[in-house]
Amino acid sequence: MKNLIVIALLFIGFQSLNAQYTEIINSKRPGFSESPYGVGTKVFQVETGVFYRKNDLKSTFYTDNSFGGNLFLRYGAFLEKLEFNLGFAFQKDNRSFHNVFNTNKKTVTGISELTLGAKYLIYNQKYADKSKEIRSWKKRHAFDFKRLIPSVGVYVGWNSNFLSNGFKDDGMSLKGAILLQNDISGRFVILSNLIIDKILQDLEYGYIVTATYTLNEKWSIFGEHQGVFKKLANNEFQYGVGAAYLVNNNLQVDIAARTSLIGGGFSNYASLGGSWRLDGHKKKKKGTSLEGTKEPFFKRIFKKRKRKPKVKKIKKKKRRKSKRAKKGTPSFFKKKRKGRKRGRKKRRKSKD
Repeated sequence: MKNLIVIALLFIGFQSLNAQYTEIINSKRPGFSESPYGVGTKVFQVETGVFYRKNDLKSTFYTDNSFGGNLFLRYGAFLEKLEFNLGFAFQKDNRSFHNVFNTNKKTVTGISELTLGAKYLIYNQKYADKSKEIRSWKKRHAFDFKRLIPSVGVYVGWNSNFLSNGFKDDGMSLKGAILLQNDISGRFVILSNLIIDKILQDLEYGYIVTATYTLNEKWSIFGEHQGVFKKLANNEFQYGVGAAYLVNNNLQVDIAARTSLIGGGFSNYASLGGSWRLDGHKKKKKGTSLEGTKEPFFKRIFKKRKRKPKVKKIKKKKRRKSKRAKKGTPSFFKKKRKGRKRGRKKRRKSKD
């Protein structure tokens, strides 16, 4: 399993390097997995919540329960497909030391996580728009096998050791991940993450698989499975479910519950939170910069003005009057009318 994750990280790292800005907020909550897509340039997003964890695993050293809050800040800059983020957690642990004679308990409170990271979209899978297919019902509803090929992103992070006593590691470490997303349909999405953590320390390997289904325009549900493989501790396998409600395009609230299997015991986890974004993104327009701004001030001043092309005026030719018209001679039709009148007068005289 470890070798496969390492090979996958190296393989995808050499692939050729288009992120998508979405009109609706794109949050990683309430799951732990990450999408390969960024938030978009000039978009600032806050994802936060509170959690409670209860452990039923009894050992010499163990944590009875934990209560705290986490904060995840995201910002898109420079490129549509690039995102910078910061992960922060503050919690209170009730810990116990148990031996044959007695049990000692203590409380540890402080910063338990502080991670800086960045992610980049390498490959954006595109799908055919079948809503335009009107000739064949079969083709319109047939499964698009391109959806089995995921969009791919990479994540690189730095785990700082600016943590409170009781949460510190031996030193700082690095983190890397491959982020995959399959849009199986317009409603059903699968996220997969392959993770290497604690680089430069005691390595940890893991994976996360999340399935998300949109019920309607407001509600979505998810199911998640996570596995973590550790050298100096018991492996952990986690199963979680949750739901999210979209308040508006820039605000979402969520709730989740999880169960973790650790060694011979298990722990329960519950969380409640929300996500909000400040959307400063502007779509690219033709003839403008990415933000849609005008040309620089001085460039507009010294820019040569294009002269309007001269339009030649076409003179209307006047019709020349015939010599007869000038003299006032009657036209052909007038002559004919006069001839008819003369003929009528002659007939009347003959009758008389």
